Amino acid sequence: MRPIPCRLIALLLLVPSMAGAEDVIRHKLPVNSTFPIAAAVEVPAGATTVYLSGKVPPAIDDKAPRDSVAAYGDTERQTVGVLGAIRDQLKGLGLGMGDVVKMQVFLVGDPDKGGKMDFAGFMKGYTQFFGTAEQPNLPSRSAMQVAALANPGFLVEIEVTAVRP
Repeated sequence: MRPIPCRLIALLLLVPSMAGAEDVIRHKLPVNSTFPIAAAVEVPAGATTVYLSGKVPPAIDDKAPRDSVAAYGDTERQTVGVLGAIRDQLKGLGLGMGDVVKMQVFLVGDPDKGGKMDFAGFMKGYTQFFGTAEQPNLPSRSAMQVAALANPGFLVEIEVTAVRP
């Protein structure tokens, strides 16, 4: 039996790492829809997936009680804070927002909106990060209203799955 050349071994080890975000297939919503999510996302075999735990918003008002919405802002402000934290964590892992393939969004009913989730406020924050000219990649996404999060001041928690290019 002949030994396997070192170059061939190196090439075989490299092939799995070549699958990445450029190989991800993002299926668009129907042609007449402008809603900024993917209908479905396909991740190629051999790609590395990274699962981020849920992120909650940073405090924006140090003088407000930590268990109040005032400490974290409205739904739009909280969404921007959470997605900014996700962006920063992904960057630390060598990834970006364009590598996100799946997002789950948990929204608490806003007391200022009669206890209903502020989906419009969430979308104002979300569209600053997804579907832009700088970052056009859209994840598949679920958004749901939940009864509560860990802190009564939190209106938003988001978890994502990303694919390593």
